[in-house]
Amino acid sequence: MPELPEVETTVRGLARFLEGERIARIAVNRPDLRRPFPPDLVQVMTGATVTAMGRRAKYGLIHSDRGQTMVFHLGMSGRWRIEPERPEKHDHLVIETGSGHVLALNDARRFGSVDLVATDGLETWGPFADMGPEPLGDALTAAHLRAAFKDRTAPIKQLLLDQSIVAGLGNIYVCEALFRSGIRPDKAAGRVSLAALARLVPAIREVLTESIAAGGSTIRDYAQPTGELGYFATSWQVYGREGQACTCGAPVLRFVQGGRSTFWCRRCQK
Repeated sequence: MPELPEVETTVRGLARFLEGERIARIAVNRPDLRRPFPPDLVQVMTGATVTAMGRRAKYGLIHSDRGQTMVFHLGMSGRWRIEPERPEKHDHLVIETGSGHVLALNDARRFGSVDLVATDGLETWGPFADMGPEPLGDALTAAHLRAAFKDRTAPIKQLLLDQSIVAGLGNIYVCEALFRSGIRPDKAAGRVSLAALARLVPAIREVLTESIAAGGSTIRDYAQPTGELGYFATSWQVYGREGQACTCGAPVLRFVQGGRSTFWCRRCQK
């Protein structure tokens, strides 16, 4: 599933072709993805000018001059294709700009979504209403995590995946950040020291920033809007490396938490 760096990479790629552009045509080629397309999407967005692009957690935001924002989620396999040479079967939404750019939202598994939300109501829109701070923003601090984890016995990795505590973190990057900060993933969150959390916050930012610079992590279907593959997977230190040697020489271990694989090093993470 595309995670925060993949969505950020996508948004930055789309911005080069959409920001400041008028949407000359928008075509919806099926009634739904994970849920139906907004019934007024074509009417509202045709002729609108894209004023800015953004991201909230794992959602991409296309702001318009009509006070409406098109919010997209890539689901399991979604990706935007820029200037495609030819239409593909799973191009479910196509945008053409006034200057002739063509962008297609392709989603073979159809777990993605597209919504139309009043721009001034985004913060209180359902999925965003109870989200925690962005991991790349100033609001994510060791003090915030300490307060959120107070008296919690659940494993720290599980709570970092809770979108009400931190918005947008996913399995890959939580595993990598916990490794970099030396925290074992099954440790009770309430027992993690403030000093350890002070290591964790910059580790989260570093791993996300490095992944964005690398174009994200390509897993199965994900590709950047240009069609290029993200290559941060080559920098994974523990994720997906069960049985391989950690940098300390000990084997990387794997176990399942909440239905997701957790990768870690017993020697490096305490």
